[in-house]
Amino acid sequence: MPPDDLNPSNEPPTSSSSDPQAQNSGEGMLKLPEILPILPLRGLVVYPQTMVPLTIGQPRSIRLIDDIVAGERLFGLVASKVFDIETPGPEHLFQVGTAAIIHRMFRAPDGTIRLLVQGLVRFRITEFTTTEPYLMARVEVLPEILETGLQVEALERNVREQFMRMAELIPSIPRELVATIAAIPDPLQLVYNIANIQRMDINDAQEILELNRISEKLQKLVTILAREIEVLELSQKIQKEARSEIDKVQREYFLREQLKAIQRELGEGDEQAAEIEEFRKRIEAAKMPEEAEKQARRELDRLAKLPTAAAEYGVIRTYLDWLVSLPWSITTPDNLDIQNARRVLDEDHYGLEDIKERILEFLAVRKLRQDRREALQAEDSTDYIRREREGVILCFVGPPGVGKTSLGQSIARALGRKFVRISLGGMRDEAEIRGHRRTYIGAMPGRIIQALRRVESRNPVFMLDEIDKLGVDFRGDPASALLEVLDPEQNAEFRDNYIEVAFDLSQVMFITTANTLETIPAPLLDRMEVIQLSGYTENEKLNIARYYLIPRQIRENGLKPEEIEFTDEAILNIIRHYTREAGVRNLEREIGGVCRKVAVQITEGKATQVRVDPERVREFLGRPKYLATQEIIRRTEIPGVAIGLAWTPVGGEILFVEATRMPGSKGFITTGSVGKVMQESAQAALSYVRSHAVELGIDPDIFEKSDIHLHVPAGAQPKDGPSAGVTIATALVSLLTGRLVRHDVGMTGEITLRGQVLPVGGIKEKVLAAHRAGLKTVILPKDNEGDLEDLSEEIRQAIDFVLVETVDEVLQHALEQAVAEPASSPAS
Repeated sequence: MPPDDLNPSNEPPTSSSSDPQAQNSGEGMLKLPEILPILPLRGLVVYPQTMVPLTIGQPRSIRLIDDIVAGERLFGLVASKVFDIETPGPEHLFQVGTAAIIHRMFRAPDGTIRLLVQGLVRFRITEFTTTEPYLMARVEVLPEILETGLQVEALERNVREQFMRMAELIPSIPRELVATIAAIPDPLQLVYNIANIQRMDINDAQEILELNRISEKLQKLVTILAREIEVLELSQKIQKEARSEIDKVQREYFLREQLKAIQRELGEGDEQAAEIEEFRKRIEAAKMPEEAEKQARRELDRLAKLPTAAAEYGVIRTYLDWLVSLPWSITTPDNLDIQNARRVLDEDHYGLEDIKERILEFLAVRKLRQDRREALQAEDSTDYIRREREGVILCFVGPPGVGKTSLGQSIARALGRKFVRISLGGMRDEAEIRGHRRTYIGAMPGRIIQALRRVESRNPVFMLDEIDKLGVDFRGDPASALLEVLDPEQNAEFRDNYIEVAFDLSQVMFITTANTLETIPAPLLDRMEVIQLSGYTENEKLNIARYYLIPRQIRENGLKPEEIEFTDEAILNIIRHYTREAGVRNLEREIGGVCRKVAVQITEGKATQVRVDPERVREFLGRPKYLATQEIIRRTEIPGVAIGLAWTPVGGEILFVEATRMPGSKGFITTGSVGKVMQESAQAALSYVRSHAVELGIDPDIFEKSDIHLHVPAGAQPKDGPSAGVTIATALVSLLTGRLVRHDVGMTGEITLRGQVLPVGGIKEKVLAAHRAGLKTVILPKDNEGDLEDLSEEIRQAIDFVLVETVDEVLQHALEQAVAEPASSPAS
């Protein structure tokens, strides 16, 4: 039994109209004691002139009943505002209740007491006198305001009609009770008896009790009954619709069974038999491996034994459809003509010679292996039966817009294979790779199997884009699921959770792309051969724009080649002043913007042919977006500013390091979203400068009287890494000696406390960034000399490279010889 003070028992309520005592007990005939014991009720309101069965289980309530049962058996029943409090206090009770008398009492074996009580009259609690051992309160009788007239008569008739309608919708209400209540002549007694059996919210039930006028009580009850009838009619309508739907399904089932029997008698096959036979033929034609074929036939036998109306029928049918649709034995022949592949790659991409050579090596190895396999097969040797791996998994890593995805398409075109691509960016669910188990509703295979079914080949070029942007959450780790897919030793037995049988991925040529290697898990990275794609030089961008981007944008914007002409100066102007990127994606956007402006002029009849030169570029694209060389000169015209080179996932960038000092005492702060590693490099640079102050021509007392502030502008962009060490040291020496840093010099390298310059990574991207910014000299660590071989001849001719081993060599090449201002004066 729930821990209530009182709960309504399961006995049906009894109307007081059949009780002579209830009919004769009016408000004028009953005088209540001044102080009355109060019994809290949970979820129940007792009305005057009604009989209600109650069950009592709380010790406090049992004590109250024991005390009053020997006397007048009179007590107050008050509803609790809060249902979940076992022993409500005065603050939890309503102020209006019903005085009641006990007619019958029965003690159950479990200690509870069952009562039959009759409500007598309403009362209001004026104050609680005691709370222990049970509640006692001072009360006053609330008389009812009885009314007559047409309005009361109309409301009374409406209540009776609604109650009869509700009784028709609820068969569980006894017919005798309905007849008894319908015959009650007194409207007040009618309201209380209907409210006693009507299910309603505790606040609505209490409101009916508290309303003083009979017309208000009738109006409230009309509203409640109208809503209840509406709910019951809607529920009955829903039940009828559900029942009719069930009857329809059963009828269709019986008709289908009869149809099957008739077709068997006539020797004709039904739809299900035809579908089973169709699946059997497709299984034969799919040429599955033994394991997959055995699984397919097992599921087909189960399908044949199930009725089509069964829920599992659709699940098995969908599974079989996936099995027979996969390209178990469908391949496309490889075109291993090396000259054709070279021509295709050159048509699609300018430059990228190292990448093209690696792809041609891959194709050459495949051709030699195929020739050897055909020779062994001709000799009837069993060696050719051995499974050969497809080879390495290629991973193209480079900044956006350098052609990683389009390289995969070119490889597929050169090989004559089909191309399929899926994006892994933001993928967090392992089931996206391995699929869902068939036990789940709406289960389906992973995206690997889905793509192979879509492309209808088991040896396509399969590109997994943005592999560095995989996520992980409570649904699993997709990167770990890819370990099996991208391992040539394992992917011949790849098992999707939905398909359940092994599918051979060893003939698929997987290519992945990424902007950075930092976020790729080490075990996954170990399975791939990384090919770095660096940014393009200015000359390469010019040729890409001339031969690839401009023709495509002319075509896409509805122009003809003779209607627009770009000069080389205009293209270089766009490259230098409107884009500053490693790739050519934004360059193509800006060229498209020019083409659209020209299209407007041609459609308006203002021109028939437009020659785009630097002046027209400014007219079409507006003011330049990026700094010119003069801006770099302006920012480095005071001591304490040096130009560094940085690597980012979107290519190389130049960054300025600024230092200043003010009166203070050895303070040193770094700002500009600088990471922990870069802060430590700044500390190391300061320590080096302080320890070599005399050799550098710096007054050692400056540090005792100064605070130094190091700032790296573009403060909203996070920066980290040790390669800014030489730049920070140069900026500090420039500040403290008053010597300017050369405006055409960029530098990179990590420093030690002894002043050695250590090698760093990303040299090619950093040098390309320096070239884009117009720098003439780049200072690099001596140990990075080998990285210069990766640069094109154009870059090596345009930039003077200074290879250094110590900070002294850096300062010698980076600082101007003339003294701009005395070293002892504080910076402004």
